[in-house]
Amino acid sequence: MSTRFPYFLALLLGMLVALPSSGQDASSGQSAPAQTQGAGSPPAGTAAAATKPADPQPLPNPSMSGPLQTAIPHEVEGGKLAVTGILSGIGWVEGNHIAGDNSSHWDISNAQLFVQKTTGWWQFYLQGGAYNLPALGVPYLSTSDTIKNLYGPFPQGYLKLVKGNFNVEVGALPTLIGAEYTFSFENMNIERGLLWNQENAVNRGIQLNETYKKLTASLSWNDGFYSNRYTWLTGSLTYAFNAANSFAFVAGGNAGAYAKNTLATPVAQNNSQIYNLIYTYTKGSWVVQPYFQYTNVPTNTKIGITKGARTQGEALLLTYNFKRGFSMAGRAEYISSNGNVQNGAVNLLYGPGSGAFALTLTPTYRKDAFFLRADLAIVHATNSTPGAVFGPAGLNTNQPRGVIEAGFMF
Repeated sequence: MSTRFPYFLALLLGMLVALPSSGQDASSGQSAPAQTQGAGSPPAGTAAAATKPADPQPLPNPSMSGPLQTAIPHEVEGGKLAVTGILSGIGWVEGNHIAGDNSSHWDISNAQLFVQKTTGWWQFYLQGGAYNLPALGVPYLSTSDTIKNLYGPFPQGYLKLVKGNFNVEVGALPTLIGAEYTFSFENMNIERGLLWNQENAVNRGIQLNETYKKLTASLSWNDGFYSNRYTWLTGSLTYAFNAANSFAFVAGGNAGAYAKNTLATPVAQNNSQIYNLIYTYTKGSWVVQPYFQYTNVPTNTKIGITKGARTQGEALLLTYNFKRGFSMAGRAEYISSNGNVQNGAVNLLYGPGSGAFALTLTPTYRKDAFFLRADLAIVHATNSTPGAVFGPAGLNTNQPRGVIEAGFMF
């Protein structure tokens, strides 16, 4: 394995460098959907997963970084297969809701089963059921509409071929991008953050993973924002300094161009490049994870992006685990974009050239299979375009929100 890894590493670096560069400027512009329901969610055992430490858990999937834990697996087929699941509900109240939305919602957040084979040279992971993907700064989308408009009733599932420290995964894979996972129960907070809204979530494609001493590398060829066009390349490199400290570089981008524009495949983000720097410290009761994100949407008049734009974001994720099942998580973040209405830059946030601050606090109680937690969050938009922010007229720059989630991991 040690002789093959340098070639794998060289291939990874070469393909990342070959991603398209920043686009050229052009006159006038066209707005794309603002923030999207996309998010990073790397599978366990890959480079980005190493940046998201979790409590000891009996199974590698679903990957989890927050205070929740997967249940002890139910073994079937003589122990060859393991089955776990989650059932949870969500309650939601917010101020300054947009026109057509309501100020409160109640729904199922998760009703999923996870079936996996984790031994032998061939393995697999299957995930199916109902799910909701709540995110800051965007309107509520019901669970039924989430399933219908995003990844269907089987959002993730892949075959895994293993040889030593090297493995290949093929199927509907969690993305390597970002520091937050896709599904609510996997994360420190119930809702995903502002940076997550620029990222993809589920990639259909193939992924190579290899670990060499303290370095882990992953490389994926996939369809980006669920476009069904296999023109995206993503990769990650993670170095584990010791058991408590690790650092990751993650990059991805579209090597082609595609004008498709849906909720799962927003045209601007699907034609972007994304870069992350993620540091993770985990020791004792603490998990500390600052990360930086840069995205670029090049100008491409052929697909309607007449003036490109960029975002830059920083976030800090924290969790402290108290005794007797209590924990507190926090997330502070800021993201900004360039351009303005006058030069027609594409809208990536709350109007061209806008930005946003957000703060989220999440107390959690866990007792055996049961969990109860709440999000208290506030988003404040800056340099926003009137009509593109919060409230019935899109003029309010603040949106407070309270979310509660309770359920069982079984």
